[in-house]
This record gives sequence, C-alpha cells and structure tokens, in this order.
Amino acid sequence: MIKLDEIQKRLLREVADLHKVPEGAYNIRSNSEALGRQSTANIEITPKTDVSGIDIHIKPGTKNESVHIPVVMTQSGLKEVVYNDFYIGDDADVVIVAGCGIDNCGPGDSEHDGIHRFFVGKNAKIKYVEKHYGSGTGTGKRILNPGTEVHQDENSVVEMEMVQIKGVDDTVRTTTAELKAGAKLVVRERLMTHGEQNAVSTYVVTLNGEGATADVVSRSVARDRSFQKFDAKIVGNAACSGHTECDSIIMDEGRILAVPGLEANNVDAALVHEAAIGKIAGEQIVKLMTLGLTEAEAEEQIINGFLR
Repeated sequence: MIKLDEIQKRLLREVADLHKVPEGAYNIRSNSEALGRQSTANIEITPKTDVSGIDIHIKPGTKNESVHIPVVMTQSGLKEVVYNDFYIGDDADVVIVAGCGIDNCGPGDSEHDGIHRFFVGKNAKIKYVEKHYGSGTGTGKRILNPGTEVHQDENSVVEMEMVQIKGVDDTVRTTTAELKAGAKLVVRERLMTHGEQNAVSTYVVTLNGEGATADVVSRSVARDRSFQKFDAKIVGNAACSGHTECDSIIMDEGRILAVPGLEANNVDAALVHEAAIGKIAGEQIVKLMTLGLTEAEAEEQIINGFLR
C-alpha cells in the first residue's frame, strides 16, 4: 500500500487529478524514488537498467485503458533527469497522464527534467496529458524542463494537452514529432507565468507522409515581469497540412516572443501560422464590473475563461 503525506497528495491532485491510487497501470515517483508501480495484462511498466526511468509497453489493440506516471518533489535542492519510453502497439487507444509537481520550501533549486519518447504504431491513438505545478515558501526555484519526442506510424493519432498554470519558476519545453502518411498530431498548450518566471516552448513537427496533419495551438498569459517564448516550426515534406497558433494575453510588465517557422519542401504542403498578442480589452472588464465584480475579479474571470 502506497503511503502519501498531505503535500504529496496535494501535488498528485494538481498534476494528475488523483485523489487516490489509480486503477490500472501506474508508476508514481517521489523525490527520485518509486513510491509504487503496477502493470496490467495489456500494459507493462518496467524500470530501465542503464538510466533513471521506465519503459511502458502497450499491447496492440488495447482499448479503454490508462497509464498514470506522475512525479512529485518535496525535497529542496534535488535535481533529476528521468527517461521514459512509450511503445504503443498498432490499433491501441489509450490515455496517458503524466505531470510533475514541485513543492520547494528550502533555499536550493529543485529541478525535474523528464525526457519522454513515444513510438506510436499504425492506427493507434493516444491522449497524453502533462501538467506542471509549483508551490512552496522557499527561496529555491522550481524548475521543470520537459523533453518530448514523438514518432507516429501510418494513420496514428496523438493528442497532447500541455498545461502549466502556477508556480513554476523556469521551464524549457522541447517537443519534436515525425509523422508518417495519414498520421495526425494535435497539441493544446495552456500556460501562465507570473513574478520573474521564464517559460520557453519549442516545437518542431516534421510531416513526412502524404495526408499527415498537425495542429499546434498555444494559449498563454504573461503577468508581472515574466517572460515567455513560443517557437513553433512545421516542416512539410509531402502533401500534408500543418497549422500553428499562438494566442497570448500580456499584462503588467510581461514580455512575450512568438517565433513562427514554416518550411515547405513539397508543392502540396499547406502550412499556416497565426499569432496574436494583446492586453485584456477594457470593455470586457467594465462589462463584468457592472455585474458586481471588482476589477481584479473581472481580470481573473477573463483569464480563467481564456485558458480553459
């Protein structure tokens, strides 16, 4: 039986919506150690022998199952790099829930770098949810640097939800993907920074097969003196379609940099990039204030709706 203290329970609720040990396959990690691990008949989780991390093998045809692999850190000054590889069999359809929560109450920086590789079989479909969260009263930073590498076989579908709303001081997110014919990638990133926080998101998606599609959308809010950079590039090497979009709200003394990148190497590659950065419209705030909200409450309502 896994024993969790109250801080660990709170972090798991924030990053994985877990109120108890999940059913099905899971691997729960805390302060560089495995708290618990469970496989199922169709999903096998095994620890790596050469580096820190796990291998997750999902059998072909697996349906209606999930894998939870959350990480929590409560030890100040702890730094770790974890390598997780996912092998998704043909025709599988599963949900993978990851995420990391750091509660740092000390003077040392706490850092988790998670490197995830996905090998997605033909006609397989996965939904991948990754949430990042930081808390704690210490002066040490909460640092998260996720690296994601996706390899999609023919007619596979990958949906990725990347969320970072609170408490992470520095993050560099790097995502690369290669898609074969008929494969589809959908990414939805939601991000909010405040204080002196910095967040860099880099995406490079390569569409190698005919009919491959990619849709990468980021919605973000930069508050106080925080900085964000969204760097998204789509490479079209076949008759394919790709779309990237950055939609951001800037507040206070925040800074946002959007860097579009489109590379068409085929006459039938249809690629589009959109970017919009602006402040909250004054009439929106006034309208909500007429309903009885304070100005601060009106701002929060608008931001919550924008990032939903």
